[in-house]
Amino acid sequence: MKSQGWLTPQCLARRVEKALEAQARSSSTIYSYSARTSHPRCSRSSNGVLHQSSPSLRRPFTHTTPRSQRPSADDPAFTSILDNPPELVRTGRRHGPGLIILAIIPVTAFLLGTWQVQRLGWKTELIAKFEDRIVREPLPLPLRVDPDAIHDFDFRRVRARGRYRHDQEMLVGPRMRDGEQGYMVITPLEREGEGSTVLVNRGWINKKFRRQQDRPAEALPKGEVEVEGLLREPWKKNMFTPENRPDKNEFYFPDVKQMAALTGSQAVWVEQTMEPDLLQAIDMESKGIPIGRPAEVNLRNNHAQYIFTWYGLAVATSIMFYMVVKKPPSDISRRVRMNKEWT
Repeated sequence: MKSQGWLTPQCLARRVEKALEAQARSSSTIYSYSARTSHPRCSRSSNGVLHQSSPSLRRPFTHTTPRSQRPSADDPAFTSILDNPPELVRTGRRHGPGLIILAIIPVTAFLLGTWQVQRLGWKTELIAKFEDRIVREPLPLPLRVDPDAIHDFDFRRVRARGRYRHDQEMLVGPRMRDGEQGYMVITPLEREGEGSTVLVNRGWINKKFRRQQDRPAEALPKGEVEVEGLLREPWKKNMFTPENRPDKNEFYFPDVKQMAALTGSQAVWVEQTMEPDLLQAIDMESKGIPIGRPAEVNLRNNHAQYIFTWYGLAVATSIMFYMVVKKPPSDISRRVRMNKEWT
């Protein structure tokens, strides 16, 4: 049993209703008294005669609903403010199209990171395969090489004997080495047998030895030589490299098929290998002797960095998306909307 000192919502609503009725009665009494004691308003007609205005046409001071038109507190259908309170809502559009873009970014970054994981596995296996070929003993290069079989022997060490055709030498560049500008020397190696010539990348020389007459005799060996190097697939030109200009003897990238057609050799590319120490390399550079490449796999493998970048971006944007969605509305964006059913 509840104590009678407690007020139920229904009792409180009835008391509020009675107070409002008492206020309405007092307002009606004041309005009636002021209407009886106030002077009548006069208006001037078109002919100059004054006419008294009727008190019933005056605008009322208050808009209190008559008691007979308002529901009583004892009416079962009566609804008070306690039964139907106002609602605190956020008006206007909460999020715009930027939220959709923010939701797409982490998904895209996660997919790119997963793709880089696959690329990392592929590149690691490829490098391991090439390194296994390098450590093997060099093979004698056949007189005739099938271009379609070069893919299966990429980075394979080979050995060939023949004579350099210095009259058909081509320089590819410019190329940088230890901060110095220079060129790669490409010379056809003519072997015994017709159609057995191959292209040999002898190595790098400084740009001041671009002309053959500026090089010593040891930089242009004559007679039969033996070349040991790596059999490589033809290079692929990127979109930023300009086209070669064979008519001016300007080559910006080694187009193996184009060079083979100009020199009448096979489309076979051999990169001469050597491992000179520091003093030997300095001496060769000062004399204009081409410095060959070391016998190692120089393929870049940066996919681990890409994985970290893409997955990190996916995590960061996911957190940003969660914070934007769960962000509480600010005081400016909040509005109080009254329930339209409350009277």
